[in-house]
Amino acid sequence: MSRTHPSEEHEHERALRRGLGLSRRQLLAATTGMAAAASIALAEPAQAAAHRRPLIPRGKRGIILYTVRDAISRDPASTPLPSGFRRVLEALAGFGFEQVEFAGYRQHAGSEGGANLETVEGARLLRRWLDDNGLRAEGNHGFIPSSWPLTTADVDRFKQALEIAGILGLGHMGTGSDPTGSAYKADWDLAAAKWNELGSIACAAGIRLYTHNHDAAYAFLLDSGPLDEQGRPTRSSGVRKLEYFFGISDPRRVYFEMDIFWAHVAQFKHRTFTAPDGSVQTDVFDPLGTVQPRAKRFPLFHAKDGTSNPAGANGYDMVPFGTGDIDYTRFFSGLRSRGYHNPMYEQDNAPGTDPAQSLRYAELSYRNMAALRG
Repeated sequence: MSRTHPSEEHEHERALRRGLGLSRRQLLAATTGMAAAASIALAEPAQAAAHRRPLIPRGKRGIILYTVRDAISRDPASTPLPSGFRRVLEALAGFGFEQVEFAGYRQHAGSEGGANLETVEGARLLRRWLDDNGLRAEGNHGFIPSSWPLTTADVDRFKQALEIAGILGLGHMGTGSDPTGSAYKADWDLAAAKWNELGSIACAAGIRLYTHNHDAAYAFLLDSGPLDEQGRPTRSSGVRKLEYFFGISDPRRVYFEMDIFWAHVAQFKHRTFTAPDGSVQTDVFDPLGTVQPRAKRFPLFHAKDGTSNPAGANGYDMVPFGTGDIDYTRFFSGLRSRGYHNPMYEQDNAPGTDPAQSLRYAELSYRNMAALRG
């Protein structure tokens, strides 16, 4: 290695001082300061990341049990892996989850408690397992009557579902479906009348009723233009179906669970509509922009991730949370009501040929939910 002679170092120093117009003491202070600044600059990104707030608070990190339905429904005698509600809840709590959302109350008949826990006794058993593992149940995708007007049998069954929800300590009860699959205003009017009445019954029981929405609910309402052979409109004024429902459903009685994955699918799929004059208009859907004006009506989210696939019908392929292309940092950073919403990790395709896959994905997704900062 070559070394610089001390006299050469002094000459370099003198030349630098002359060029900068500094004394030797000033030059020493400046170079020391620059070195310190460089050190600080290198440390700042790591320190900043460490001090940014979690975008999903610890107590709000949840999972809908549909994601691990294969584990809940398999025969515990056939595998050493967690099976049935009790063991699966233990595993999820071990990963760090503190909230769950049910997707019904059935499990394998060989699991503790038997096949059907949708009873008062079954709900008490589930509640004990939740409490034992420090878990809180926030919702359930359960029974919503399909008929309208409501029958006595419908109301009785709905009230039974509310009783079970109360035992479990659910703050919310809902469905995995849109209020209606129709594209027409008249059908959404009927849906709002039913949901307002059901919401009133639920509210009297201290529970908020919610509807879970897929991309079709964000398509455009057919509400104008020439009529078809059945007398229905064929064009749109540009109002989205769920947007119309927001306005005609009671904000004190009817709530929503946005599936953020399907909302991004809607952004990909439902971009244009045919206006009353026959022209094609473009309107790109913004999931965050839909939540913001009515944030309190979205107590629940499905935090489902996807990788971009423009060649596919939906534009995205489902993957574990935090491994896809949906910008969850932007979404959760943009929420005005931080700490209010309850995001539930969901992945429809988590079960696979590997019997451990859905629980492994759940553990990975919890870690990624916890790591999200903003």
